[in-house]
Amino acid sequence: MNKTMKKNANQGSIIEVFLAFLKLGLTSFGGPIAHIGYFRKELIVHREWLSESQYGQLLAISQFLPGPASSQLGFSLGFFRAGWSGAVAAFLAFTLPSALLLVAFASLLPMLSGHIAQAAIHGLKIVAFAVVADAILGMSKNLCPDVQRRTIAVLAVSVLLVFESSYMQLIVVLGGAFAGIFYCTIKPLDVSDQLHVGYGGLAGGLLLMLFFCLLVGLPFMAFGHDGLWPVAEAFYQAGALVFGGGHVVLPLLQDSVVASGWVSDDAFLAGYGASQAIPGPMFAFSAYLGALIPSGQSFWIGASVALAFMFLPGFLLIAGVLPLWCKISKNTVSIKAIAGVNAAVVGLLTAALYDPIFTSAINNATDLAIGLLALALLRVWHFSALVAVAWCVMASILSVLA
Repeated sequence: MNKTMKKNANQGSIIEVFLAFLKLGLTSFGGPIAHIGYFRKELIVHREWLSESQYGQLLAISQFLPGPASSQLGFSLGFFRAGWSGAVAAFLAFTLPSALLLVAFASLLPMLSGHIAQAAIHGLKIVAFAVVADAILGMSKNLCPDVQRRTIAVLAVSVLLVFESSYMQLIVVLGGAFAGIFYCTIKPLDVSDQLHVGYGGLAGGLLLMLFFCLLVGLPFMAFGHDGLWPVAEAFYQAGALVFGGGHVVLPLLQDSVVASGWVSDDAFLAGYGASQAIPGPMFAFSAYLGALIPSGQSFWIGASVALAFMFLPGFLLIAGVLPLWCKISKNTVSIKAIAGVNAAVVGLLTAALYDPIFTSAINNATDLAIGLLALALLRVWHFSALVAVAWCVMASILSVLA
């Protein structure tokens, strides 16, 4: 995008942010990697909330920090569009649909074993293939415009395909930063591409201090207590210490809620299975678990506490780091590092496009044809992602009935 930055912080309304993210919360299938593509398509390409460079900076920051990367990215986009209220609106609108759907899916899971229902769920996987492929094609043009950054992206793909550990994603992102510093030749950011927050380093430092105080203090507050304090502590610890997205946090949650006897293993696995078929963030799984945990409070309070404390650490971290980034982003070394990270993220997306997205979504030539046409709907004819979702689900069901 070559336009000057005419829309940075506080230029939109809360209602606009809420409705945009509600649409994303209802249609963003495929997990955190696919969410990056959905956000870019809807908010950067179509709505032009930020420039490609600004989006790339926020994307790189969210990849560095622990927590739900796609939700942190959405939180930041909401903030830069409509301030703090916009950030909260983005979180609520993007997360609540998946949290509510997850509980409903879990209760209906035994009924979702028919061929038509399974075909519909498979169609949603094909949507993720089209969305991520579209994101790679668009982002590579802007984030990998030269040989150096294409090289970083190719190396990132190669490493991630060979080494399948989720923590390898963090290593690749860090490697991209170092490669960018020593290998990339980048001109300073234009003034129009610099990010500006409405608060300074002191406020950012207080937010980071609150993050660490809760990390250390909640275990003491939960010790020897029943009820909601242990729930808040368990989910805050999981959200604060996980790198690599929603799937990585599941073992931590299983250890917290199943080993403690709060939730049965069967109930945990049923909820996890349901979470594969819903849009929105995987971390919304916490609402399902919070609703089942016997906290002595109502169903809704348990779900709300688990959900809030699952996402809170990631939001405190990115809100605390943003003022620091705004100060150092004018530095050449920082710009080179972020360029390398963005190139590595393109590689991460490309690797994920093959495994797990392609390997789980494309089982035959029919699936490939459905996915390629969905990609054309997004890339060539510029239809909404809703059209791609409807096409893939309908075509997947028809292929079973044929």
